[in-house]
Amino acid sequence: MFRKNTAVVGMVALGVLAGACSSSSHSSGGATATTTAPGGPSGTSSASPGGKTITVGILSDLTGLASSGNKTTPLGVQAGAVVAAKDGFKFKFVEGDSQTSPAAVLAAAQKLVQQDHVDAVVMVSAVGFGAAAYLKQQGIPVVGVAEDGSEWITDTNMFSTYGFLDPSKASTTFGTFMKMEGGTNLGSIGYSISPSSADSAKGNAASATAAGLRVGYLNANFPFGSTNVAPEAIAMKSAGVDTYYGSVDPNTSFALIQALRQNGVNLKIALLPDGYGGDLQQAGPGAIQTGQGVYFSLSFEPVEMNTTATQQFQAALEQAGGGSEPTYAEYAGYTSMALLDQALKVTGSSPTHSALIAALNGVKNFDAWGLLGSHPFDLSNRAGTATGIDSCLYVTKLSGSNFETVPGADPVCGSPLPSA
Repeated sequence: MFRKNTAVVGMVALGVLAGACSSSSHSSGGATATTTAPGGPSGTSSASPGGKTITVGILSDLTGLASSGNKTTPLGVQAGAVVAAKDGFKFKFVEGDSQTSPAAVLAAAQKLVQQDHVDAVVMVSAVGFGAAAYLKQQGIPVVGVAEDGSEWITDTNMFSTYGFLDPSKASTTFGTFMKMEGGTNLGSIGYSISPSSADSAKGNAASATAAGLRVGYLNANFPFGSTNVAPEAIAMKSAGVDTYYGSVDPNTSFALIQALRQNGVNLKIALLPDGYGGDLQQAGPGAIQTGQGVYFSLSFEPVEMNTTATQQFQAALEQAGGGSEPTYAEYAGYTSMALLDQALKVTGSSPTHSALIAALNGVKNFDAWGLLGSHPFDLSNRAGTATGIDSCLYVTKLSGSNFETVPGADPVCGSPLPSA
């Protein structure tokens, strides 16, 4: 799951998850839902929450290739509204479907602004870059996750809840984790068509080298979305690879893991940036079988940690109609509402676009309602990082039908590596 917290920027296919079913139903483009506060305001605020209902556009891949990973965004947003309602805020949500198309995401964004007159946009989309310039020109506040491009770093109206990622950079985090789990020889692949995917594969190879691992196989020019992995499996076996990181879609990684196993390669570590939680469980028994023993990274506390923050998340998700094992997109939507809620405590319920952007830029200690653990961050600091906030990642491992936390990776943190 999460990255997409370190997921491939520009990713538009999620192969093995394509059959995943959303745990909530919604219609694309134009559906609205209103959530009102069941009680009075809670907590402290420098501005009264009372006022008009806040209209929020949800811009996500509700259909198309990337919908398997992102179509549950509205459910995560609704769960976030459950918590924000305790602070007295009322919301109306309008969905905009990107259809996993840069042209369609722009059209959806234009409708949200021109017809629905949204106060803010929650964007969780592999093709969000197609709407970024327009939303910036219109001065629309955008909260979400930086899964699609570098505009999250440069556009000061955009705010990513797991930090501002720069895949051209590298950190010690991955190498530290791989060495901790006994890895000695890394194989890694990235997509040639996606600079961020290729850069991520190279960056993690650099991280492994810094930790003292050998990089037996690195291919940053793999065909996008392909599952023709037999040559790579043979090459990795020949190189003595015992550790795998794929900066690619799960369908590619799972095909490669299967091919390696069929060739007698027993990986000590297979680490994926996508597929944690509900995404994998909803993909069916085939994906779960292939995922046995596989590690999954994410940027927020996994619910298996059973913290106060994860308990609140699960309770809100259940109240919104979701399941107990969140998806990537549900985390993304929920934490987006956490950030919006923190800014609204400054502006009140009737903010102008510029006032809301100023309040978001003024958030100094965002912790995603506790899901970032002891690593809150300053939204005004847009310096791109390789891995995430404080170079930290949480890692779980699939055993049977359950994800288990990994000791020492709750989270595992590192430091930036010098630029090449």
